[in-house]
Amino acid sequence: MSTTIWRTKWDLDRVNELAGGTMIEHLGIEYVELGSDFIRGTMPVDERTIQPYGLLHGGASVTLAETLGSMAANMCVDPASKMCVGLEISANHVRQVRAGVVTGTARPLHIGARTHVWEIRVEDESERLVSICRLTILVLERESGTRRETT
Repeated sequence: MSTTIWRTKWDLDRVNELAGGTMIEHLGIEYVELGSDFIRGTMPVDERTIQPYGLLHGGASVTLAETLGSMAANMCVDPASKMCVGLEISANHVRQVRAGVVTGTARPLHIGARTHVWEIRVEDESERLVSICRLTILVLERESGTRRETT
């Protein structure tokens, strides 16, 4: 039996359902794989995610990274009493992409009671690094009635 970092049992259908009606859905981001210590998602490089020169917009890459890291962090806490939000993100964009799909993979560097640090690699279809991001997460007490309860 393999160990996992996830606090409760999650599946891709449940995770993707949470994206409905959000920027995640608008940009075409889809969660595609859950491992014991990572979450992976894809995003199309199209008119929604490019900048005026026809290249993948750095902000779109960062949105993919924060989407994956934030979801992963929330999967590591008790959803009845805690929720995780992005506190800070940094990104280095190292390769341009003009078309196709990019894939992001989020893995933890630190999972603490009050903060998490996640590394998210965004790669092109040839598995070449496009962006490397580091996301710091703040763990908050959940207030009743918050949108998109995960329980």
